[in-house]
Amino acid sequence: MKIAISGKGGVGKTTLTALLAQLWADAGRDVLAVDADPAPCLAGALGFPAGLLARLRPIAEMDTLIEERTGAKPGTVGGFFTINPRVDDLPDRFSVAHRGVRLLEMGGVDMGGSGCICPESAMLKTLFTHLLFRQDEVLLLDMYAGVEHLGRATVDFVDALLIVVEPTRRSLGTARQIKQLAADIGLDHLWLVGNKVRNEDEAAFIRAESPDLPLLGVLPADMGVQEADRLGLPVYDHVPSLRTAARQMATVLEKEIL
Repeated sequence: MKIAISGKGGVGKTTLTALLAQLWADAGRDVLAVDADPAPCLAGALGFPAGLLARLRPIAEMDTLIEERTGAKPGTVGGFFTINPRVDDLPDRFSVAHRGVRLLEMGGVDMGGSGCICPESAMLKTLFTHLLFRQDEVLLLDMYAGVEHLGRATVDFVDALLIVVEPTRRSLGTARQIKQLAADIGLDHLWLVGNKVRNEDEAAFIRAESPDLPLLGVLPADMGVQEADRLGLPVYDHVPSLRTAARQMATVLEKEIL
């Protein structure tokens, strides 16, 4: 099962990723969570202890590794370098495991409209393709607002794109843009997930203003999320209301995907 999670910055993509990752890990599934945000924070949401946090480093920042695999220094544009470097050993070599969840930090490179042709983007694109072809595991991709890492060659291997939204017009506007980006590469297995929803009126607003996407479920507004972050605790353990909501969403996804 391969699931990408996107949305406007700050809406709760990482919270949802952490909830689903721990839920499936506790159910005995082999889970690989990938933090593809330029400012990775998934490890904190999962409650990784300090010793493991110190071992994590985004692949995009590993200049020596990138040069070794592509034949060019990061930051260079043009010239000759390997566009399909070897990456098959990277997930196991650089991921860190805690409570059944393996975590890999990708980091970020601008691969949007202008089209970055550079060693860093070659490394990340090839690694994403490799991850999507791996078998027998739950892959969760915590992405930033877009689908630039997902290309036409790999789209058939993404089982679902979850777009996290708040009950605001700006957040739903971003969801509309992401839907269009997904359509451009042929990805049509999309769901909305509402977050920070305080009451039924806000849930109804998300349904009414949805960019013609089904609502997978909602995560209730709960100050326990901020408290978990402050205390360095897993949101999955500390906020039962979110854990229950995520379990309901996982049940739907399993019925629709598996």
